[in-house]
Amino acid sequence: MSVTAVKVNYNIDWIIPSLKNPSRLWNIASSITIACVGLFSKFIIQWFNKSKVHNRHIISFALDKRPKHVPLITVSNHHSCFDDPGIWGALQIKHLMKKSVMRWSLAAHDICFTCAQHSYFFSLGKCIPVIRGNGVYQEAVDFCLEQLAKGAWVHVFPEGKVNMTKENMRLKWGIGRMIFESPITPIVIPIWHIGMDDVLPNYPPYMLRLRKNLTFNFGNPIDFTEIVKVLRERKATDVEARKEITDRIQDELLKLKEETEILHQKYFKFKS
Repeated sequence: MSVTAVKVNYNIDWIIPSLKNPSRLWNIASSITIACVGLFSKFIIQWFNKSKVHNRHIISFALDKRPKHVPLITVSNHHSCFDDPGIWGALQIKHLMKKSVMRWSLAAHDICFTCAQHSYFFSLGKCIPVIRGNGVYQEAVDFCLEQLAKGAWVHVFPEGKVNMTKENMRLKWGIGRMIFESPITPIVIPIWHIGMDDVLPNYPPYMLRLRKNLTFNFGNPIDFTEIVKVLRERKATDVEARKEITDRIQDELLKLKEETEILHQKYFKFKS
């Protein structure tokens, strides 16, 4: 059987039901997986590479101080297959060690869930298999909405794939649906990072590299409370709401991109 056939035929229907109703053993294994991967990412990002983190207090405040019922969504650019978990190496260690604090993250089913071993690993790491091309009304997005209703943190790469060209891409509307349909409007924090594709390039050999320059920039939270209220008052269609919300995120991410590129050049030019 070819590798392509395995990707097509492997059954992932069990994953989301298992995430919804985890056993005690699953929770223990998940806690260990998240802590180990988080610490590994911390070592790679901040010990074996040269990294600068801007505005970490923004994400730290959201993780520590937001009310328990208020959900959190983070959105970022996607330049490398190591972006998640790699960018979380910029967090404080106390956050990396807590399964209850760490994010849920959408991950491509045809890359991360192609066999049993990979499926268990990524599922234990709080990754949700999303089927690219299946639109905004699929089980993975429904699951994210359930977690947001519980006040959880969900991370999304709204470009929908690794952007190897680094050109500005139209963002996918799944993020718009999550924000618009969440029972409580989430706190939304944009993130821009530079250099992750140097740590894990998008070409073979696919091996982690060391001593690269990395910049992580956490943007100010985007308040969608008023936008969502206005959209509902004017009885906007789901399509209109998703587009307006996604457009706002795209604008904020592009502003953050420009800011981060300047910070990256200044910091590492000074350090060189």
